[in-house]
Amino acid sequence: MIGTVFRSEDVPAADRFDHWRELIGKTRANDFISSHSADFCGELTLLQLGPATVMQTSFLPTRFIRSPRMVNSGDRELYHLTLMRDAGMVLDHAGRSTAFGPLDLHLADSSRPYDFRPLDDRERRVVRGLGVDIPKTMLPLPPQRVRELLNRRMPGHEGVGALLTDFLVGLNRQTENLQPSDAPRVGRVVVDLVAAWICRLLDAEAVLSPETRQQALTEQIRVFVRQNLHEPELTPATIAAAHHISVSYLHRIFQQQTPGETIAAWIRGQRLEGARRDLADPALDSVPIHAVAARWNFPRAADFTRTFRAAYGLAPSEYRLKALNERAQTQPRRTSRPRAGGHETESPSTHW
Repeated sequence: MIGTVFRSEDVPAADRFDHWRELIGKTRANDFISSHSADFCGELTLLQLGPATVMQTSFLPTRFIRSPRMVNSGDRELYHLTLMRDAGMVLDHAGRSTAFGPLDLHLADSSRPYDFRPLDDRERRVVRGLGVDIPKTMLPLPPQRVRELLNRRMPGHEGVGALLTDFLVGLNRQTENLQPSDAPRVGRVVVDLVAAWICRLLDAEAVLSPETRQQALTEQIRVFVRQNLHEPELTPATIAAAHHISVSYLHRIFQQQTPGETIAAWIRGQRLEGARRDLADPALDSVPIHAVAARWNFPRAADFTRTFRAAYGLAPSEYRLKALNERAQTQPRRTSRPRAGGHETESPSTHW
């Protein structure tokens, strides 16, 4: 994978808060204050993606202060975008004080002081969030125009905000699969989506480049596909119609973004990956393999087995047995669950 991962349990208790603070300080010059510093708990995944830096964090209540002195002593001219996964944080910035809750997005400017603080720093409750830092020069709008959005509560569950949220959450789920060669391309996608989101909010989409518009449309299509993978009628024609474009244009922009892969092949790969996750899920170990395959639109057992083996090197039954056994070795052995009628479930199940 790319980037840096910090887990507090991997560091001696006396060093946890300082180590976590040092990692975040590599991207943001802040003062850090926490009433839990002596017994700190937190995690951080820090991804350097070309022009963008993406952080996934979870931490006990901590206050982040960027003072005027810090601004004057050195400013990297960044926009800080934050997606809150939990409630309980307040930002004092740009003349406003705003409280943020789950799936709220907000924007801050490194050239201005800020105070990002918990509502109650005494409560031992983990706060989760995603952060993105991008250079101001990467946006097609001047700072005085973007200023209108600073420290405003903006929904991350609708419109382009939902598209941006989905991409960031999905990106952090895939960190282990990303390679250094992926960083510039993924970073460019992050910047394009942030630019599209900001321009949509400011009704300034005319300033977006054709490449940024196309990138945003492609990601919107990917989100639509992932949300409808279980639908048998999901075809290039239905996807194109849902986005008011022609099928030929759909194929063209997809080929430009993912050379060598058709949209039909990508859909099949996404469905196959969904089936793989289900086969590895202990909660679904009693679901027959043919039912898992059908749920992901592989109605023919022989076709599913052949395709799955080609992708993962094992038959579905072999993969399920291996995945569940590996999980059982790393977790406490679970007891059998009673079924209706008093019979116990099989664990793990490989039946079709």
